Order: sequence, then C-alpha cells, then structure tokens
Amino acid sequence: MTTLPRLVSASDESGVLCVYDDDSSSPKLKHRGYARQVLDVFLPAGYPHTVTADYTPYQIYDSLQAFSSTIAGLLSSRAVLQGFGVGDAASTATGAVLLTVLQESTGRLATILFAHKLGQAIEPECKYYRFLADILNDSAMFLDVLSPALPGPAKVFALCMSGVLRALCGVSGGSAKASLSAHFARSGNLAELNAKDGSQETVISLLGMLTGSIFVRFVQGRFAVWLWMTTLVGIHLWTNYQAVRSVQMRTLNKQRATLVYTEFQRSGRILRPDQVAAKERILHWSAPNIDYARKQPAADEISTGDLQRFHYTQYVIVNGRSGQKIYLKKGATTVDAIEAWITALHGPRSVVNDEFWRAIASAGWDLETGAMETGPAVRILVE
Repeated sequence: MTTLPRLVSASDESGVLCVYDDDSSSPKLKHRGYARQVLDVFLPAGYPHTVTADYTPYQIYDSLQAFSSTIAGLLSSRAVLQGFGVGDAASTATGAVLLTVLQESTGRLATILFAHKLGQAIEPECKYYRFLADILNDSAMFLDVLSPALPGPAKVFALCMSGVLRALCGVSGGSAKASLSAHFARSGNLAELNAKDGSQETVISLLGMLTGSIFVRFVQGRFAVWLWMTTLVGIHLWTNYQAVRSVQMRTLNKQRATLVYTEFQRSGRILRPDQVAAKERILHWSAPNIDYARKQPAADEISTGDLQRFHYTQYVIVNGRSGQKIYLKKGATTVDAIEAWITALHGPRSVVNDEFWRAIASAGWDLETGAMETGPAVRILVE
C-alpha cells in the first residue's frame, strides 16, 4: 500500500521552527531562548551557517575596537570644540564656521585624490587598508587633542590635517569593509550582513557614548587627557589588529600567492587560507621587485625575444631597471595572473600545472576573483 505524503516540519535559516505531529491538531513550536532572540536582531539570519568561520572573531574584536574608539573620539571632540574657540571670549562664531568649512573642504579634496590614486589597491589589500584606516583615524584624534595648545596658524593646520586624515580613513576603511563583508557573506546575504553590522555598530557606539559621557567629566587636565588618549588608542589599535589578523581571505594576492607557492616548493603541500592568515603580515611585507604593468609599454620595452619566450603564455615578463614587470595579454584570467607572478618569482621552471591548480582549489582558494593587480589592468595584444 502506498504511503501518503505528510507534513513533517518547517524551518528557516536558523533551524527548525516547528514539528507537525499526526496526533496533534496544532504544530509543536520550537522555543528559542530569549538570548537567542536578542542575538537574532544583530546577527545575520542563519548565523553561524550563513557566514564564514572568521566572521565571529572579527566581529568580537571589531566591536571592542569601536567601543574604545568612541570614547577616545569624545575626548578629541572636546579638544576640537576648544580649538574652534568654545569657552574663549575672544573667539567668534563666524571664525569657527570658517575654520569648519576649511577643515571639511581639505578633507573632501583629499577623499577625491586618495580614491583616484589608491582605489584599485584597496580590495586586493583590504586587510592592510582596514588597519591603515584606524591608524589614520587615531592620528587625526591626536591632532585634535593637540590643537588647543597650538598658536593660530598651527592650530588651523593641525585641524585641517586631522580632517584630511579622517577623510582618508573614511575611504580606506569604508572600501576595505565592503570587501570584507563580501568575504564573510556565504549565502548571498551581503545586504543583510551589512545591515546587521550597522545595527551592531549603533549599539556599540551608544554604549561607548554613554560610557564616554561619564568618562570625559572626570578626565580633565592636559596630562590626564594625553594619558587616557594614549591608553584608549593603544587598546583600539591592538583590538583592530587582532580583528584583521583573524580574517582568512580566500583570494590570492601577491603576498598570499608568494606564501603558498614558497611553502609548496619547500614541502610539496598547499597551505589553506587559515594557515596563510597566520603567516600573513598586515602592515609591512618585504615584496620582491616584481609588479604588474600600470601603463602601456614603451616602444622598445618589450623585445621580440621576450615575445618569443612567452609566446605560449598569457603574459610577458620583462626585466627593467627597477625589477621585473609583468604584462598580461588580452583575455588573461586570474589563474594566468597568478601563474605570471609565480614565474617571475621562481623562474620558468616553476611547477605550475593542472594538478597544482586542482590542489589550490581543493585547499579552499578562490581562483575566480582577481586580487593580484593593485593598479590599472593594462592588457597587451600580441599577434
């Protein structure tokens, strides 16, 4: 006898919502704890299954750094108001407005210039630029705190420089954060992940402002302000560094490709993204004198011998006065760009074959998304 189909359960990204029983007229609802219901407000639906494994440590450290940064920001904001003349009978509202306009104008011009010059480098090096953003922001806060003690022209210069640094922080941090969010999102939930991240930041900022409001009332005097600013900035940078260190990017940029192939050549094994993340440097890496072409080649830069030597590849490597330069051919893929880097690094005898690429993909690396080039994608056509 054929068994009739029956309804068993209903679920969403977070798990089973209810179970249907033949003996009961109503479904049995699965109760979620109150703590879980609160967390669902701030975490992506289906957490932790809809995000990568490194999302949780990153968000913990990111929340801690945002908390300390908010308190330090209140100390610097008070200094800025003093720099604008609040509490000074000799200062005028017009002068404060003009100083604000000057600070905002220099910052916005810096934003345009920075985005033009370094915009293409942020995604391949998003960990570096995410950490750099907070260094720039902390430097701006130190200039703010210093500004009340400076004479007129120096004060204007310091406040304008702090505006420039904050603008650079906005471009660097915002762009790098977008790239990191795309990395964390596993289930096409990038928009929701960004929305929940905004909710987390809002709560942390509110807690930081409430704590900071009490804090700034008791921190008075130049020595106390500098002592606490240094402490808070130190905590901020350490937690931010730990946040960036915890990220396990799956794309291969110059440093990660070098680490992976160097280990492969040494031991024959392919490092996974988490193993490379443990070795990866954030701020400083001694890169070899190799780079991808950022502008068209000069008429005599690529010789006929170079074209013949790389006739069967999707790239041409030439030796210049400043090191090796890689020209990718039209139609070159991400794999071609990585192969060109490895060839320039270890020579034409590098073991880069189909078996190597299958091992790379099996280790969890993304071979579709390009992260090798940090400038204009120049391509040459060879006939």
